[in-house]
Amino acid sequence: MTTVVAEGTSTTAAALRRLYFARFAFAVVWAAVTFAVADSLSPLAVALFVLYPLVDVAAAVVDLRASRTTTLLRVNIAVSLLAAVGLAFAGASGIPAVLRVWGAWAIVAGLVQLIVALTRRGMGGQWPMIISGGLSVLAGGAFVAGAAAADPALTNAIGYAIPGAIFFLIAAIRLGRAAKGD
Repeated sequence: MTTVVAEGTSTTAAALRRLYFARFAFAVVWAAVTFAVADSLSPLAVALFVLYPLVDVAAAVVDLRASRTTTLLRVNIAVSLLAAVGLAFAGASGIPAVLRVWGAWAIVAGLVQLIVALTRRGMGGQWPMIISGGLSVLAGGAFVAGAAAADPALTNAIGYAIPGAIFFLIAAIRLGRAAKGD
């Protein structure tokens, strides 16, 4: 029985490790491309902001297949889909609307990430996800507040992807031992 549990944990950890490395790479590339086009709220900038939560949906689907934390991952999928739709509509209303939707999504997604990471504590490698979830909640509040600034900018929201990428990289590296079955 212990071997089966260890193999299951090892398989889940290996899948999450690959997922976290992929999320790291995507976030870094997304931030660089989005920063290059975010001077205004162009159709390309809106599309990039919609893409980010859609990638979160895809990652949650992969995570769902690899783990047993189904309810919270389904909540994350629903929240990220709603964020993508909200961002598509907010893009027509201006930068403040995009920042409000982005911020609300960051808050809710951060709470979900925090809870998912806390439920996986026995696997190891989850403390970066706990910190990332908490920071996401704080950053989301800052984006909502920033929407009321005299000259709100998308660059603050873009910067949100970089710490997340770093935490995904750290989590992927830390999951190495669990992925090997140690």
